[in-house]
Amino acid sequence: MKIAVGADHAGFTLKNELAEHLRGLGHEVIDAGTLSAERTDYPIWGSRAAHLVVGGEAERGVIVCGSGIGISIAANKVPGARCVVCTEPFSAQMARRHNDANMLALGERFVGVDMAKAIVDAFLGAEFEGGRHADRVALFEQIESGDEL
Repeated sequence: MKIAVGADHAGFTLKNELAEHLRGLGHEVIDAGTLSAERTDYPIWGSRAAHLVVGGEAERGVIVCGSGIGISIAANKVPGARCVVCTEPFSAQMARRHNDANMLALGERFVGVDMAKAIVDAFLGAEFEGGRHADRVALFEQIESGDEL
């Protein structure tokens, strides 16, 4: 699977650890940046990774900042991105199964490397269930197009 990764300075170290983990599992990793630990702004990197996912260059995205919150907000501003912040594997799995999440955000200051790997593995290992959940994902798309529900 092709996976876009991105991070600001606060998530740089974990992003690199996860990219290595993903490559070790046989995934192709597209690094959307940042490429150093120098201070930078998370909206840049969250949106760049989201554009790779929504544009079809990557199938999923994994992005990291200090908390995961700010970078996920940036990613979710890109129409078609469905990014979730997770701090444990079960919510990551359910985000894929019920919400067809295509991006995962993590906080380097909130989860350790081993937990982050477990969260990523759960996220990538789960499939969207469709059915009644597909109707709800369609509602997300309506909202993005500016329709009121």
